Amino acid sequence: MKMKTTLSLVAAAVALLSQSAFAQQTREERKAETAGAVKSGETMKAGEGGPAAAKPTQSTKSRSDRKAETAAAVKAGETPKAGEGGPAVAKPTESSKTRAERKAETAAAVKAGETPKAGEAPAGQKK
Repeated sequence: MKMKTTLSLVAAAVALLSQSAFAQQTREERKAETAGAVKSGETMKAGEGGPAAAKPTQSTKSRSDRKAETAAAVKAGETPKAGEGGPAVAKPTESSKTRAERKAETAAAVKAGETPKAGEAPAGQKK
């Protein structure tokens, strides 16, 4: 038992001494390195993401070109109106039933007990 304790103390001492052998940079060295990185533009501004964030790319088109393309797309009706979704939004379909027919079907389903009660999940759905 004494041997295990002695070995663990020796191992801890070796670990502490080896850290000092591989001394880290001094504060001045770190500050100089950081200042160099800031000057060369390698660092990011505060709040712009981590080191894996991609740098923004420069556009190949001029502003007037982009404005002309957008105006042409609006004129051709290729852009959604304000507040609407993009082209992937499904257009509403026309119902084949009248409002009165839908209300009658719903009333019949409620009377037959085919609809879930308020606050309960529909049949086949888990909470």
